[in-house]
Amino acid sequence: MDNETFKPTLKDAIRLTAPGQPLRTALDMIIAGHLGALICVGDSENVLNAGNDGFPLNISFTSNRLFELSKMDGAIVIDGDLTQILRANFHLNPDPSLATSETGMRHRTAARMSILTDAIVISVSERRAVVNVYVHGKSYQIEPIPDLMGSVSQLVGTLQTTRSSLDRSLLRLTALELDDYVTLADITGIFSSFEILQQAKQELEICIEKLGTRGKLVRMQLEQLAGDTIDTEYDLMIRDYASESSEENARAIRKRFAEMSASDLSNPKRVAEVLGFDDLDEDSVMTPLGLRTLSRVSVVRDGVAEKIVDEYGSLQELMGDIKKDPERLGDFGVNNPAILADSLARMHGKREG
Repeated sequence: MDNETFKPTLKDAIRLTAPGQPLRTALDMIIAGHLGALICVGDSENVLNAGNDGFPLNISFTSNRLFELSKMDGAIVIDGDLTQILRANFHLNPDPSLATSETGMRHRTAARMSILTDAIVISVSERRAVVNVYVHGKSYQIEPIPDLMGSVSQLVGTLQTTRSSLDRSLLRLTALELDDYVTLADITGIFSSFEILQQAKQELEICIEKLGTRGKLVRMQLEQLAGDTIDTEYDLMIRDYASESSEENARAIRKRFAEMSASDLSNPKRVAEVLGFDDLDEDSVMTPLGLRTLSRVSVVRDGVAEKIVDEYGSLQELMGDIKKDPERLGDFGVNNPAILADSLARMHGKREG
């Protein structure tokens, strides 16, 4: 972190102050001891140039030493690798004209130091028993673990409910696709569910970062509920129904979906516009390419679904031909065309009860 080319982010700061990290251990001890503290980590040269006095130490960093030194007034300066405590009782003098919305003296100083330098600056409030972390003028407050676990519980519940609903909707969609009776309303609801899943996933990933070593089990739950498989299915479904089916366009559409409000995501006309279609209503029939459905069949290897779709143009054209000449699929790299034909036939026979 002392390297001039390294500019820490809030994500780096969250990781550095997460449970299980030595710095977090010291912060918990400071809070438990009803103490305050101002700690600068990294960009040591610029931090030291922004202050004076204090005690030069240059001693090895430990959680206990940081806790004991916090009993003195002034700031504590630590190198970016968290190997040495360089100064204690250090008086910081950042430019008072640097804008900040903070009110307390310690928090104002911390915010200004984070603007002035590339240090991660931590302010511990003795009166309120809270810890604020600042990077480049931005801040976040360290949440108590019970509060974080409460958020995790709600997010995992949202993921479980949404994933269960989405799985049912995708099974129904497969049957509708094979019947050639998918409407814009059908896919709008599914795209909305995909986005709820993605947004809950992003929020849960932030919680996992903040939980540090205590987030391993939650990480496993997240992978189970919203891992790479669901991401792939989302991409394939977009490609199935977009006016232009390239992977690049699918990424652009996902970005636009992520930026849309909940009401727009539930609006078939708005979803159709993002997919590249004008003048469609919720009852408009949509014709899928078939990438998502084909990818669910084990004999269709990576890249083969694209070849099949390029040849037939839609799932319905494929279904029509496969009944007459399933062996033709071998021309596109399907090792067992009969298995693919049988799998599609069985999918066609599945219905929700």
